[in-house]
This record gives sequence, structure tokens and C-alpha cells, in this order.
Amino acid sequence: MSYPQPLTPEEGLADAKRQLSLPRIVVICGSTRFMSEMVEADLRETIAGKIVVKPGCDMKSPHELWSDPVEAEALKVRLDELHRAKIRLADEVLVVGDYIGDSTRAEISYARSLGKPVRFTHPEVDPGV
Repeated sequence: MSYPQPLTPEEGLADAKRQLSLPRIVVICGSTRFMSEMVEADLRETIAGKIVVKPGCDMKSPHELWSDPVEAEALKVRLDELHRAKIRLADEVLVVGDYIGDSTRAEISYARSLGKPVRFTHPEVDPGV
């Protein structure tokens, strides 16, 4: 007698998305220097019928929430963890911009390690990780 194997968390999430008839979820990655391009990509992906998640703030721009350097460093760690959660939630990744820094390179590598398709607004910058 064969028993069904329990679903992995990833399979459970995919199954729940199917049962809820959710549209594809795309996460936008890239340097925050490209925030205006991310907003444009968000618009285009939304019009294409996708749920879009992206970085919620640009720590390179001054703001009281990250004015203290010690608190800013802790916040950056939390935001990086949050963005990895967005990548796990997403069905695909869209990398925006014509530059790939260390953080974005790590996000691409992480997404690919999870088997997520990765697209680029500028395919020539694909690090091929």
C-alpha cells in the first residue's frame, strides 16, 4: 500500500496559489538606484495581469527611519531577509537596470537556487550565476 507523500512547503504554496486562482507573482530585483525603472516595471507587469512585489524603500535616499547608522545597518539586514521572502513567494523574478551589484547578484543566485525563472530588463547584464 502506497501513501501519498506530504507536500514540501514550496509545493504547498504552489498548490494554494492554484486553488486560489492567483495570478503569477513577480518580484522585482535590482539596485535601488533604479527605483523609477522599478516603478515602470511594476506598472507594466501589473497591466500584464501579474501581482508585483518589489523593494519598499530606497535606503540610499535620506530618511529619518534610517538616519542612525547603527539602526540603518540592522534595518538593511531585515530588509534583505524580507526581500528573500518575496523571492520565495514569487513565481518569477524580474531584474531591473543595466547594472548588477553584489546584493542583486546574490538575489539572482538565490532565486535560481530555488528554481525561479529570472528575466532581465537588460539581458546583457545577466551574470549567468
